[in-house]
Amino acid sequence: MPTFVYIARSRAGEKMQGSLEASDRRIALMQIEKQGLVPITVEEKTAAAAAGRSSDWRAFFRWQGRRKRMPPREMLTFTTELSDLLASGMKLGNALNTLSHRRTNTDSDAIVKVLRDEIIRGTSLSQAMSQFPETFAPLYISLIQAGEAAGNLAEVMQRIVKYYERLQEVKEKVVMALVYPGIVLTVGVAVLIFSMVFVIPKFSKIFEDMGSTLPLPTRILMGISSGMIHYGWLMIIMVVIMVVFFKRYINTEVGKKAWHSFHLKMPLIRDIVTASAFSQFAHTLGMLIGNGVPVLDALAIGEKTVSNSVIAAEVHNARDRVTDGTSISGPLAAGKVFPQMLTDMLAIGEETGDMSGALNHIARRYENTLDRSVKIFTTVLEPILIVLMAVVVGFVAISVLLAVMEVTSGLRT
Repeated sequence: MPTFVYIARSRAGEKMQGSLEASDRRIALMQIEKQGLVPITVEEKTAAAAAGRSSDWRAFFRWQGRRKRMPPREMLTFTTELSDLLASGMKLGNALNTLSHRRTNTDSDAIVKVLRDEIIRGTSLSQAMSQFPETFAPLYISLIQAGEAAGNLAEVMQRIVKYYERLQEVKEKVVMALVYPGIVLTVGVAVLIFSMVFVIPKFSKIFEDMGSTLPLPTRILMGISSGMIHYGWLMIIMVVIMVVFFKRYINTEVGKKAWHSFHLKMPLIRDIVTASAFSQFAHTLGMLIGNGVPVLDALAIGEKTVSNSVIAAEVHNARDRVTDGTSISGPLAAGKVFPQMLTDMLAIGEETGDMSGALNHIARRYENTLDRSVKIFTTVLEPILIVLMAVVVGFVAISVLLAVMEVTSGLRT
């Protein structure tokens, strides 16, 4: 049976460490909670974990098998429909049975059927959903647990729908901001490659037949064109290999931390990343605390929902610094990652006893900040791309014109 190593806090706030044997991580969490402890981290003790940093390289080369999951849009549709069926008075098992008859020919069909079968066997919905962590995040499952305990599952699922709709809107804002610059860059690169492969070689043949000495920019252009024609296949292979290795690298802990740290240092991008992360964190924490989830548990879930690993690590550190289980503004401010405005507003919410309201207000402010940051980013990026493409196209045009002028002057003499 696997051994799990855990770090937890007692109800008095004392930090404790230990290990226990359990069939899986969910059972280990239940055993820790039965001891009256609040788990902070629970990890399986394996040889890979004992190997330290070498596990990062094994993760780099390890093939991750595909597991069943719902795309975000389908998960949102499923939650909405299940919420509506429960609100109409239908029992959970019957509601899942109704949804299982849909035929979408995707993983969603299989997941809904598994959930239905587990409910029929007497398993709770939160436990059944925990089998699909790629689809149902810890935040989602924790809220379902709170809804089951309070007996208002339909109401909680409606809140989940609103939360994920808001989260989807934030993601779509960032994606839409990159559409136009992406199109400009793609078209520019495609035109450049077409010119190098099909147009420039024809000029090169004409200039060679005339036997003139070509200017340096033209010779550079001809060399680039010749290299793309003869070694283009090798360039494509190298680019694909680099992209694959880069993606594998940023999936390791070291690579992810380095990549996310780079995001926080880049002008313009930094503002978008931080505004998105703070807004998402505040929304998550506000909804969890508003539904009665303990602060330490809410911070643990909030840490997992933050997409930037550097900010998530600071949430983890703040959770370790929380001692009384209620005040979190001080521990968040101590790390110097969260801005003072956020921690000050949160401190006011703690003083007034309305942390959930303060967090929702913080989330709205950072959503507005995200909108402004995205607009600034697109406003600055568009002229940069236009200037960059103008420089490239200008170099090609000037190189050809210089050669034409050189050949023409030679003919006149």
